[in-house]
Amino acid sequence: MTKILIAEDEKDIRDLIMLTLQFSGFEVVSARDGAEAVELAPTAKFDLIMMDVRMPRMTGYEACREIKKMDGMDQIPVIFLSAKGQETEVQEGIEAGAVAYVLKPFAPDQLIRKINEVLKSG
Repeated sequence: MTKILIAEDEKDIRDLIMLTLQFSGFEVVSARDGAEAVELAPTAKFDLIMMDVRMPRMTGYEACREIKKMDGMDQIPVIFLSAKGQETEVQEGIEAGAVAYVLKPFAPDQLIRKINEVLKSG
């Protein structure tokens, strides 16, 4: 089963993403912020990491950079979720190590499609 780590500080959005992914057959572990994502990332063999950009304690960009420095973690694809879609934001996400950027709000089927695309290309 594909295992996905999600970092999202807004509980309602985190719960919606978790339900969407679980309904689609993914195993999901969640973090409340970027710092917690950095703590959880090395604890399991994740196939994908999804992170909000703006979170307390550590942004998604910072968390992604930290995770990518860890042994064996640089090959795990990261997808950023953000309400901010300016080109500079997207570029910063790619430079931090992400392979994709999904804008909020998104439809559940759009999210699943993007996840499957990323998993297939990896």
